[in-house]
Amino acid sequence: MTETSHETPAPTTAPTTTPAIDRGQLGLAGFLALLGGYTVYDATTLDVGFADPVGPRVFPYVIGAVLLLLAVLLVVATLRGSRPEADDGEDIDLDTPADWLTVAKLVGVLVFTIATVGVLGWAISGALLFAGAAWALGSTTLVRDVLVGTVMSVGSWYGFYVGLGIPLSPGLLDGIL
Repeated sequence: MTETSHETPAPTTAPTTTPAIDRGQLGLAGFLALLGGYTVYDATTLDVGFADPVGPRVFPYVIGAVLLLLAVLLVVATLRGSRPEADDGEDIDLDTPADWLTVAKLVGVLVFTIATVGVLGWAISGALLFAGAAWALGSTTLVRDVLVGTVMSVGSWYGFYVGLGIPLSPGLLDGIL
């Protein structure tokens, strides 16, 4: 008579590794906490009129408190091992270097706008800003870009001036707009 052993093999357990804590998320949480704390502190320094029941402090208190709450929630989630997922929908090639020429063109257009908005006015500078940004990003339809930029800048000028009561510089078009 032979005996057969019916021993079950010992279960093998995979070594448990604790996920690495994402220090970037903790850094973001720290930044949110600093920003929220400063917002709450800054709200305490605002002068409140006696006739205003709500006062100017309410919104900074709410925003600061929300930022502090988000910081705490992000720390808890990070310490529990939550990690952001990569976006599969991105259609960019991470191996392609940055196009610094385009960045330089955009910076140049923006600096030109800042330098000339007082003299030329928002309507003209805004139109040139739109057309210049479109050109820097590869548009080849200069006439259309200038026309669209003109409509948008004149429309936004009237929106600020008439709709919000905020006068933007008319520049060369003073008396025309």
